[in-house]
Amino acid sequence: MKFAYICLLSLVLIACKDEPKPSISVEEPQFKKEAEAYLVKATGDTLTSLDLEIADDEYQRQTGLMYRNSMQDNQGMLFVFPDEQLRSFYMKNTRIPLDLLFLDENYKIVDFQEDVKPMSEASLPSKVPAKFVLELNAKQSEALQLEIGDYLLLKD
Repeated sequence: MKFAYICLLSLVLIACKDEPKPSISVEEPQFKKEAEAYLVKATGDTLTSLDLEIADDEYQRQTGLMYRNSMQDNQGMLFVFPDEQLRSFYMKNTRIPLDLLFLDENYKIVDFQEDVKPMSEASLPSKVPAKFVLELNAKQSEALQLEIGDYLLLKD
């Protein structure tokens, strides 16, 4: 009986030994233009136009720009939430550095997180409540000289 138990245990160990683990690869999502918008100074001067991808459900908001290797400077992702409250993002599985623009219910910029580190799980909170978050390539906020009070104007 003892011999049979040892043989069975040996077979189990051999069967489990060094089996190759399947690798999981995620195909890079492609940008999907769902809206057009303009970034506008508080004075009314248009700074630039943007093509936007919209993240308006739980899955899209959780996934965001994960697994993407690049994004054009005239592109961005707009996160739409059901209400205005403090928001917090992280960069897990996000390969590109980004600027996060926190917007109120009127699409006015109320806070920033600029040039955030890719692949980081550190919390990136807003200091004030926001209903929308716009992700742009890093350094775009600086290049456009965006400030609190500037806003996003969605094209009809």
